[in-house]
Amino acid sequence: MSHLIPIFPLELVVYPGEALHLHIFEPRYKQLINEIAGSKELFGIPSVVDKRMEGLGTMVELEEVTNVDDSGEMDIKTRGRQIFRIAEVVKQVPGKLYSGARVDFTENELAGDEELMRQVLSGVRLMHKLLKVEKNFNKPVGVLKSYDVAHHAGLSLKQEYELLGLEEENQRLDYLNRHLSQILPTVIEMESLKQKIQLNGHFKKLPGVEL
Repeated sequence: MSHLIPIFPLELVVYPGEALHLHIFEPRYKQLINEIAGSKELFGIPSVVDKRMEGLGTMVELEEVTNVDDSGEMDIKTRGRQIFRIAEVVKQVPGKLYSGARVDFTENELAGDEELMRQVLSGVRLMHKLLKVEKNFNKPVGVLKSYDVAHHAGLSLKQEYELLGLEEENQRLDYLNRHLSQILPTVIEMESLKQKIQLNGHFKKLPGVEL
């Protein structure tokens, strides 16, 4: 059975459990947030990729309105909940400024292989070390999910969306693992090239070549 929900299309991917902070300034979305503030109602964020609204998105819970200025613009804290698939878009909800959609909720398997997660984490940490990025996930391996690390694995927006469509945790971990195995050699090569450039002009201690 499809559910009619208000939607807020954005050029990003929201994963279940993810904290997302937004600045709300458009009249239609100020209306949406004002209507659900203080309630337990959720709204949907369908992903926009290459300027096109895709068929998948994530239900989002409004956790807090942290600031409202004189114009009604506001800063909000939200959290991703359940993934949905759009069955029909309602360009304008009757009597409202914002759009809606009839959606079906997808099944989602969250249990995954711990060793596979360790491999993914190892790849992510190596990439972060090479790029001099600091990120602490603050969760033990047995608790971490693919959604916790996906935004930190160097995926493109299109790849993040592809991962959103995978309904099993091991599928998502395998996707991240394969991506990291492809991107890490390039990052390592870039780091090596950077070091060569930085050393250019320095005194070099090299052995002679026998002829």
